Amino acid sequence: MVMAEEKQAIVFIREEISEIILLVATDKGAFLYYSDADRRHWDVNGPHFLGSIIHHLAIDSRDNKTLLASVQSRISGSTIYRSTDFGKTWNAAHKPPTFPKDKLKRKVDHIYHLTPGHDSEPNVWYAGTCPQGLFRSEDCGDTWQSVNGFNKNPKWEAWTAKTIDGYPKVPKLHSILINPMDKKHIYLGMSYGGIFETTDGGNIWKPLNDGVNADYLEKSKPAFGHDPHSVISHPFKPERLYQQNHCGIYRLDRPDNKWVRIGDNMPADIGDIGFPIAIHPADPNIIWVFPIDGNEAWSRVSPEGQPALYCSQDGGETWFRQDIGLPMRNAWFTVLRQAMATDSVNNTGIYFGTTSGSLWMSDNEGNSWRQIAVHLPRILAVETGVILKK
Repeated sequence: MVMAEEKQAIVFIREEISEIILLVATDKGAFLYYSDADRRHWDVNGPHFLGSIIHHLAIDSRDNKTLLASVQSRISGSTIYRSTDFGKTWNAAHKPPTFPKDKLKRKVDHIYHLTPGHDSEPNVWYAGTCPQGLFRSEDCGDTWQSVNGFNKNPKWEAWTAKTIDGYPKVPKLHSILINPMDKKHIYLGMSYGGIFETTDGGNIWKPLNDGVNADYLEKSKPAFGHDPHSVISHPFKPERLYQQNHCGIYRLDRPDNKWVRIGDNMPADIGDIGFPIAIHPADPNIIWVFPIDGNEAWSRVSPEGQPALYCSQDGGETWFRQDIGLPMRNAWFTVLRQAMATDSVNNTGIYFGTTSGSLWMSDNEGNSWRQIAVHLPRILAVETGVILKK
């Protein structure tokens, strides 16, 4: 566990911050938004890679300057670009993620998720792909190697099989969580497949899906084949995990291996179906979700056209609505799985981007909301970073 004095360092006070940066990935390019610690006014830099699909854009919290972008271009295909000057220049990876050659004949369609490695390995990054693959770079994203313990696992086909008429149309490995206390302990989440973990750095993997519903599968309690939409843990309580699943909201407290459906505590008329889930940087009991209409048609819009976030301050035992400043009616958008994030400033900021191209923020932990930008392309991912004063 992290001691109290270490915990305090996770959240920065305003006087320490030079700028806050939002990294916004869209299906037509990438945008960088900057503000000071007050978060009142935002300047934009971009678009970068205009016309390309940016599946994810991430900043390295270990140096607060290295950016990696997953770029899918009609002209050059799918690869990873790196910048160390906040987008003034970008360099393509010399060796992007590629599946090992074998009888499966898999090909990376695109790189869906990027995340920095453990603090003790400053040049290491991980990437998740479509189809479901896990890759590792040891040179800040320039060259990538297959994590063969997962990608060449004899059970890979069974774990990642499409089970209902090819849904989802775009299978993906979308979440990679590295235990800050143990670099060899890694969780991953994928649609389809579920959540898996390794405790030896990626050689041996096992499913971690007990307790999660999968009502679209023939088996009532399958070991894998699940559809987690997003998975999170907390930097100073990594034994606490949350997931927003196709079949609800769940919490897991290790060493227990069984998930609990905390979404059952959501208002019945709203339900617990959605895509993203975010966590407070200093309190593992505080989480946010963005519910969508979960009827049988899976319309993937805000319930009744009235968008709101729901917050829990007790690990999912109770929930309350946060919608002040959001549209009160006729707002038929949703928030995708990577498109909601929190910052590391006191009075935590929450940010989300919508399928209709609006970027929203709260600078008071969700109590009120305002727009930063409108008329962007469809927003696929939002990440935050803090640039500290020298």
